[in-house]
Amino acid sequence: MSVPPDPVLLAAARWVEKLPANGRARCRSLFSTHVEYSDISLTQYDAAYRWLQEAGILDNAEQDLSVGQRVFRAVLLAGDVHWFPDADLHVRGPTELPIDAGRAAAALGLSELEAYQEIHTVRGKVDVAERSRIGAAGETALMDLLSSSVSAKIEHVAAHSDGYGYDIAVHADRRSLHIEAKATTRRNRLTFFLSRREYEVMRYDPLWQLVVLQLTDELAVAAIASVASAWLAARRPWPLRLLGDLQDRRSAWAGD
Repeated sequence: MSVPPDPVLLAAARWVEKLPANGRARCRSLFSTHVEYSDISLTQYDAAYRWLQEAGILDNAEQDLSVGQRVFRAVLLAGDVHWFPDADLHVRGPTELPIDAGRAAAALGLSELEAYQEIHTVRGKVDVAERSRIGAAGETALMDLLSSSVSAKIEHVAAHSDGYGYDIAVHADRRSLHIEAKATTRRNRLTFFLSRREYEVMRYDPLWQLVVLQLTDELAVAAIASVASAWLAARRPWPLRLLGDLQDRRSAWAGD
């Protein structure tokens, strides 16, 4: 679903403003008969209502936000906004708003600064949830890969506690490891965060090893690589960014 035209966005804002006190039938009658709302056709009002339903905004009242903010957030979350997943990289200030974001903001009465702030507020919330989903998938995929590739006891310690400073313990005669797994579905860029606990364990635990996984959109393993602790320690502060494709090193695990 692409970003709606300006009249539909304005109609959506009017629906959001008027619906709580009036209900759908009364609002539709108001929009179709009152001269103040005649700048938008009834067809566009109906299109705006359907769009709001699809976006889920009618069932999620955020009373602490202005009408413009609520509709703009719906644009970001429900629209086919191709740049939004990488907004943290591409939208670095109010002057770098994409054209469709600037148009939507203007239609909704938001300044460039307000639109920029909304983009990064929403992106931050989405990123936390998405990191959790992808991270869990990465840990599971790595557990499966290790279990099928090495003759060792594999323990998913993060399933019991997040206090270890790593996610997976590999208990083997020749080489034991404490693995911290980081995963991404992005193709050429990975941003990851180490907690203070993870960093401290990395510094003092010789068995600690960071493994990064590139997953497909279906959350299958596409590539896997390890990252040296010395390299990590030399690149504080966080977050860290790795640029370039991960090299597939699954065969190396099979030989350990």
